[in-house]
Amino acid sequence: MDAPEQPADPTPMADCVLCGKPTEYPETVRGIVHCPVCEWQEAQRTACSG
Repeated sequence: MDAPEQPADPTPMADCVLCGKPTEYPETVRGIVHCPVCEWQEAQRTACSG
């Protein structure tokens, strides 16, 4: 039995402002968006900065 095809997501995803890779956020999100890797790295930097 074949798996049913899922329709393509019509919402384009925003690109990370640091590396340019796709993020988990749609382009309609306001503000700075990061991919999961850059988001994690940014959280590490801000957590250690005081």
